[in-house]
Amino acid sequence: MSAGLDAALTGRRAALLDLDGTLVDSEPANQAAYRAYFAARGWDLGPEVLREFAGRRGSEVFAQLPGPWSGEDAVALVEGVISHLDHDAHPLRPLPGAAELVRRLHAAGIAVALVTSAGRAWAEHAVGDVLGVGDLFAALITAEVTTTGKPDPAPFLAGAAALGVAPADAVALEDTVPGLHSALAAGVGLVIGVATGTSAGALLDGGAHRVVAGPAELLRS
Repeated sequence: MSAGLDAALTGRRAALLDLDGTLVDSEPANQAAYRAYFAARGWDLGPEVLREFAGRRGSEVFAQLPGPWSGEDAVALVEGVISHLDHDAHPLRPLPGAAELVRRLHAAGIAVALVTSAGRAWAEHAVGDVLGVGDLFAALITAEVTTTGKPDPAPFLAGAAALGVAPADAVALEDTVPGLHSALAAGVGLVIGVATGTSAGALLDGGAHRVVAGPAELLRS
């Protein structure tokens, strides 16, 4: 293993990994789907609104964020966004080093759980078909598992519980501030920000103990 990964794993028994923006490059497709759906509804919304959805369950954001959708069914709104996903225009790709990182964690005897705001079908497709390491995850904590999503601590608490470890004995990788807040509130011992879509400064301000440019940096540092 690399020095960077060795340092991250010192004293850790488990890894709790976010998916979108952390392991797979899906944010361009996700953001484009929101923009297309908003345009189809005639809603002229700026980038600051799109940022509210990053790292969180869309249904919770729709339910909590004031907007032209107020009073509409949040689940139906998310289904509308999903209908505008175009993976031909924005292919879903592994982030460099992501699959190898999962393999090395597994080989080192570190239990690995996915902790994502996405639904199970999407998560299984991403880790299995896109990353090719679905069988190395001991648990998939998806939107169906907990009643509340990030930034609530419930997803990371569920991930640690599924692996049978205390959160303090785990390392988490997250690319958004809501995700960082979720991991920190759960008491995860080492929370690493992944600066693929959020600046390193914003991730550090959000509480990340350390920031890397992407999964590959952990493998080579």
